[in-house]
Amino acid sequence: MMYPPKASMEGQSKGDRTRAAILQAGLEVASTEGLEAITIGRLADRVNLSKSGLFAHFSSKEQLQLEVLQHGRNEFVTRVIGPALAETRGEPRLRTLLKNWLGWNWSNDSRGGCIFLQAAAEYDDREGPLRDALVESQHDMVEFLVGAAALCVEEKHFRSDIDPRQFAFELYALVMAHHFHIRLLDDPTAPKRTRKGFERLLESAK
Repeated sequence: MMYPPKASMEGQSKGDRTRAAILQAGLEVASTEGLEAITIGRLADRVNLSKSGLFAHFSSKEQLQLEVLQHGRNEFVTRVIGPALAETRGEPRLRTLLKNWLGWNWSNDSRGGCIFLQAAAEYDDREGPLRDALVESQHDMVEFLVGAAALCVEEKHFRSDIDPRQFAFELYALVMAHHFHIRLLDDPTAPKRTRKGFERLLESAK
């Protein structure tokens, strides 16, 4: 799996901590307003740095945006993927994955929800390094879901004739629907409906 572990904060220099604060501020902006809303001047104001001080950490706006996207990826690993991998292979892992993923969509410290779904709306029809990085991250996520479903087959939690890639497609669709209903439509029933859909998906695979 290509999702990297999150680096520990222990032993980091002041410069590293400043850089981490900049990336976290960028993640907060990107999750609510998009990656295009990130500028060196704006983040400098948020973390009380001069523009030149922030520029010393990032050589361009695009590099800053790329590293914010990577920071979001690392946060997703820490909060969603990592705890799921700590669970027993098969269905228990999938259940933990969904629980944490829905929490990621509705996080108090990421007010706009999922940075990847936000970025998809910005870059689905563009070309360039930001789109490439986003596509790579989502390809990796899909492959993780495919692998998780395949493990359910290996553990005999699912039938041997299911299509893991179709299962991954439908699970991702559930999560996207949850994000849309809870974020845009402010639908209080979205979590319950998503979990109901997930149970149906599991039952169809058994």
